[in-house]
Amino acid sequence: MEASGASKWTLKSDASSKPFPYCCSGCDGSEELLRGKFFRNRTKARSMSMPSAQSSAKFRRTQSLHGPSPVTTFGPKASIMKNPKAVMHIQDPARQRLTWSKPPKSVLIIKKIRDAGLLQPFKELCTFLTQQKNMIVYVERKVLEDPALANESFVSVKKNICTFREDYDDISKCVDFIICLGGDGTLLYASSLFQESVPPVMAFHLGSLGFLTPFNFDTYQSQVTEVIEGNAALVLRSRLQVTVVKAFREKGPAEENSLKLTNGDAEPNHKTMQYQVLNEVVIDRGPSSYLSNVDLFLDGHLITTVQGDGVLVSTPTGSTAYAVAAGASMIHPNVPAIMITPICPHSLSFRPIVVPAGVELKIMLSQDARNTAWVSLDGRRRQEIACGDSITITTSCFPLPSICFRDPVNDWFESLAQCLHWNVRKKQSHLCLEEEDF
Repeated sequence: MEASGASKWTLKSDASSKPFPYCCSGCDGSEELLRGKFFRNRTKARSMSMPSAQSSAKFRRTQSLHGPSPVTTFGPKASIMKNPKAVMHIQDPARQRLTWSKPPKSVLIIKKIRDAGLLQPFKELCTFLTQQKNMIVYVERKVLEDPALANESFVSVKKNICTFREDYDDISKCVDFIICLGGDGTLLYASSLFQESVPPVMAFHLGSLGFLTPFNFDTYQSQVTEVIEGNAALVLRSRLQVTVVKAFREKGPAEENSLKLTNGDAEPNHKTMQYQVLNEVVIDRGPSSYLSNVDLFLDGHLITTVQGDGVLVSTPTGSTAYAVAAGASMIHPNVPAIMITPICPHSLSFRPIVVPAGVELKIMLSQDARNTAWVSLDGRRRQEIACGDSITITTSCFPLPSICFRDPVNDWFESLAQCLHWNVRKKQSHLCLEEEDF
């Protein structure tokens, strides 16, 4: 496997903003503040309890996906104690743009395996990147082992492609950005390859659902060129850092592609593995006919015991996957949160809940459980959880930067409409005046 110096990418803020109306709290909507100036449609008496125009301009809200910064004084005497260590500067998600510190030179192409319909797009993309853009292309070895790629027209391009093997070769320092060809599973697979920092991901919709793949392949050349030039919006999809602590047993296949902790970080007589999860962690009863019986802790406190088929711990990105099928709400990926959803709970009052992104969840098998539980991470690395084992989940500091087709809000609602047919209903007919008498 060849190595190349990966160019660094960062986020830049889009400082340009269009004028937008602001309705102050002291008007009924007829007064608008535009760039600090009032435009009045009619005069209106102002109450003494209403703020003046100057105070409204002072607390003017901007176009942002974050809520307004809250006032930290309450009444004449109360306020929040100042703590400089607790101050966080979070960039506005609506203005997150891709920028390169150096021109990108390498790209990882992830293609859905054994899909004949993707062979032609894959060959076109590899030819375009290697011959026209002079980029180093990385592809998984088993992709190039497809006999359908052995034709003479692709041999010259194939010689210039670097290959790697999952679980053997580390390409985290070699890849500048990622292009996915297929469905949502290709994005999940890309996330699993990078257990720390993830390069920007550009996903083309060539699969079945395509909720996370906003780009069409018809105009791939112009779209890829814009990304290489740094002209793209980003949405940072939060991931979960999952730590599985198990008593020493025989090594299973689920331990591959994980981050093993050193002896200083691991518990004695236990083996500890860390994973980065993009969609969800699923804890279920497996092949057993008994209910799963697991304890759920939040920041060290037991909050409930899950008795049912299992429980889901999802990111906002995963809220539109297994979680929505289990009855949970859908959360925009820019919302910092973790969703907890029971799977067929044996209780009429166990509803899905959303907790802050900074909490630490811990799931363990209850002492009186009749059977073991099973855990899977993004549908992979399935393994058994017995008494004494634990699963710790918190928000990872390594999000997945997904390149947007337009912007984070429009792309998300477009996916809701096109993929899930959100709120599709035949419209109610207009009520005629003659019908009002009946």
